[in-house]
Order: sequence, then C-alpha cells, then structure tokens
Amino acid sequence: MRGIAAVSSKHWLPPHSNNGKSFQFSNNQPSSIRPNPLPSFAINSSKNPTNSNTLPLVVVGSANADIYVEIDRLPREGETVSAATGQTLAGGKGANQAVCGGKLSYPTYFVGQVGEDAHGKLITEALEGGGVHLDYVNTVSDAPTGHAVVMLQSGGQNSIIIVGGANMCCWPDAISDDALEVVRRAGIVLLQREIPDSVNIQVAKAARTAGAPVILDAGGIDAPIPSELLNFVDILSPNESELARLTGMPTESFEQISHAVTKCHKMGVKQVLVKLGDKGSALFIEGEEPIRQPIISAPRVLDTTGAGDTFTAAFAVALVEGQSRKECLRFAAAAASLCVQVKGAIPSMPDRKSVLDLLHSL
Repeated sequence: MRGIAAVSSKHWLPPHSNNGKSFQFSNNQPSSIRPNPLPSFAINSSKNPTNSNTLPLVVVGSANADIYVEIDRLPREGETVSAATGQTLAGGKGANQAVCGGKLSYPTYFVGQVGEDAHGKLITEALEGGGVHLDYVNTVSDAPTGHAVVMLQSGGQNSIIIVGGANMCCWPDAISDDALEVVRRAGIVLLQREIPDSVNIQVAKAARTAGAPVILDAGGIDAPIPSELLNFVDILSPNESELARLTGMPTESFEQISHAVTKCHKMGVKQVLVKLGDKGSALFIEGEEPIRQPIISAPRVLDTTGAGDTFTAAFAVALVEGQSRKECLRFAAAAASLCVQVKGAIPSMPDRKSVLDLLHSL
C-alpha cells in the first residue's frame, strides 16, 4: 500500500508454531486453523488469552464515519422528518469487527483505508482506543473517508446508506507484500464486502496459501460474490436478507433458509454461518445437521447497529482459540446481546470480561 499511516502501534508478526490444536475446515481445498498455543477462553478462566506466539486476527475491510440520526420512523417518498438527535461515530464493518477483536483481548490487526480528513482521524483514534494494531491502515489523499448515514428508529432497528469513499477507491492494483505478510501470519482472517472484491480476492488467496482460514461477512455490496472469491472462503456469513439476495431464494422460515444455504454449498462454500436477528443464529456445515443458537436476551435493545459485526468477530475469536463450534456460537451470542444495549457501533463493542460475566450468569 502507499503511504502507510504513521501510528504508534508496533509491528507484531508472531512466528508460526507447531504446538496446540488444529481445526479442520471443509471447503474445495480443505484448510485448517494453524496451531495457536493460547489458553482457552473457557468461562472459568480469568487469564488474558494472548501470549507471544498467538497468531493474530486480521481484519481487512471498511472504515466509516457513521452519521447517526434518531427518528421515530423512516420518511415516506417526498417527505421530510425531524431527527431527535444526531452525532458522528466511528464505524464501518471492518473497523467494527477489528475493534470487537481488540476489546475481546485478542491481538488484532486492521488493514484498510481512510482519507486525510477529520473522519479519518476519528476512525484511527477509535481503532487505537480499541486496542487494534494500525500498522497497515493507509491514508489516501484522493478520496474522503467512507461514511454512512444511520437512521436509528425508536425500537433500535436501523436503516443505513453507505458512501464508499476511501473504502472503495485508491487501492493499489496489487496489495503490498507487507500487508499480505500479516495476512499470511494470521490465525484467522475476516473480510466483508464494503471494499472492492479484487482486494478481498488477493487477501483470501494469500490466506489460503498460508493455511489461514477466511470468514467472509456477506454484508456490503449488493452484487453477486465472485466465484474466485468464494473458492478461497472457509465460512460465509450472511444475515437472512443477504442470504436471500445472494441465492435469489426466500429466507422467511428456517426450512427456506436451509434450502438457500444448500445453494451456497453448491456455490463452493462448505460452511455458512447465518445471522438470524432475534431468532439467533445457525451454522450449516455441508453433510451435517445445522447447529442452532438462540439469542441471549438483552434487558433492553437500544441500537442493533454493529450487532452482526460483533457476532461475527466474536465467533472468529472463539474459533481461533480452539473452541467447539457450539461454544463459538454461544460466545458470539453473548457478545451480540451486550452490543445491542449501547448506542453506536464501535462504542457498543463489549470487552472480554463483560462477555464472560454474562456467560457465567446464564
């Protein structure tokens, strides 16, 4: 990448290790989570899970300034409505997931782009505050920082309009060797669709070559996912509406969701993690029974923005730590439950202790 932003975090590329557990992923070319020698996140453990040999979580994706407006309802065509409040907070699916990993006390790198503007500074400060390594955040002069308008309704539901900005342009044709090296050294890689598919393809290929598993969050661009990208994805993670768009099939019932997932399997992805909103989540592994996880009810729901990103990142952290898929789903459900109780995306990301305390209380 051009012009790596000057930040205070240091490069931290752990050596590969041959000790610890390995996790099998079925896909076109099976890959496994490489051994990651760190203590369990088991709820009876109070230790920080990291050590000098921990393979990091690497998130490659978008960073947005989220412009929040709180409204009673969405405006009709040609109508103007007043917002009760408005504020600008750091967000974007990639930045959200990176901060979630950092706040869960897992070593996390973010690879992305921001503009030379106040929004870019807002985002880098939020990432750094979340404990994320910023060595591979690129500041570009030819595009503004990406931003989004988040229309938050009284029940906590939201509608979002995204302006891509630096997330979608000014990427080099070939990702730098430095950035790809941190991908190759990852314990797990998270991607989304708010950056160009060409970037995701390069990253996913590098991860596959090195044996690092890839989770692709389907949120973002409303367009078919290139088969070249799917060929290097270990887990595809859509929500119900994204699954419907990707497959052209209805997803109103669990049976319909199962049929739509079968189409994803035929597209080459052997594991599909579906986020079902207030109906919880389900992990579909080709040839096996789906694993279902109900929501962990929150006493109040203030804002669902970022809940899906929290879920995906928490699932990835638990998975790279060697937990069973069932425990991964449970850990992710607890993190998402805490997320929806706070307004804003990045401000709502829970810390590790809060997640473990909630799991202890169940």
